[in-house]
Amino acid sequence: MRPDLPEQVRIVEVGPRDGLQNEPGVVPTEVKVAFIDRLSATGLQAVEVTSFVHPKWVPQLADAAEVMAAIGDHPGVAHPVLVPNEVGLDKALAAGATEVAVFAAASEAFSQANLNTDIAGSLAMFAPVVQRAREAGLDVRGYVSTVLGCPFQGDVPHDDVLRVTAALLEMGVYEVSLGDTIGVGTPGAMQDLLDRLVDEVGVASLAVHCHDTYGQGLANTLAAFEVGVTTADASAGGLGGCPFAPGATGNLATEDLVYALHGSGVATGVDLDALVDTSAWMARRLGRPSPSRVVTATLATRETADR
Repeated sequence: MRPDLPEQVRIVEVGPRDGLQNEPGVVPTEVKVAFIDRLSATGLQAVEVTSFVHPKWVPQLADAAEVMAAIGDHPGVAHPVLVPNEVGLDKALAAGATEVAVFAAASEAFSQANLNTDIAGSLAMFAPVVQRAREAGLDVRGYVSTVLGCPFQGDVPHDDVLRVTAALLEMGVYEVSLGDTIGVGTPGAMQDLLDRLVDEVGVASLAVHCHDTYGQGLANTLAAFEVGVTTADASAGGLGGCPFAPGATGNLATEDLVYALHGSGVATGVDLDALVDTSAWMARRLGRPSPSRVVTATLATRETADR
């Protein structure tokens, strides 16, 4: 194992939510459920399953309650759901959610475009959501988007990222996932940001969520691990992006991250072959090849071996 990487990391699989919400068409509920069940059997510790946002904004996830009711029992696997406000929390509670996530932005411009309020307003909106969720016994995770750049305002000051991150942690979220929403970050920029945040809030409560718009998703995630982060979000088959961020393409493929980590001696608990099988299965249902390099290479190798 490389001395600058942790011995073990936790991967939060976001394909069923952050991946499928960006699909041009609506994936059938039974396919979503099968996707979640298959992912939950690969050794992943957390699979984010859906979002209780108004279907006007994300019609692809309008069946959130139906999905929650149909997924199987997977002991030891967390199934968080995204909630945008108290209405979303009410729906998540009614559906039996045991973990929720809230989504803020470090960019004032992105917050206005995505949440219809400034950063201060978004934090005021999330405070009762976090409080009520915790009172109900739920774990609460926080997302902060546009931490390394915004499609509307450009650069995002580190102080703004710190302000939002610290506020969410003070509310009671157990972890904040730092999102490079449009994928413009580089390893150096990621480490500069983390150096600033770690000094103020520590590293144990930080995770990263890197998009691959400029092909930097894997490098940026490994750079975060070198600083001491031990949790990263990724999406099976590289599905998704951000429907609210112009120019944002797919997430970092979970298979590509797992392959790099296993090859570096870092434990993930994930069965890579089972994960590849699941992504290939989903790609067939979406009618296109998986953009994951590892999925593509593994399937080609298997085909050659079978000849």
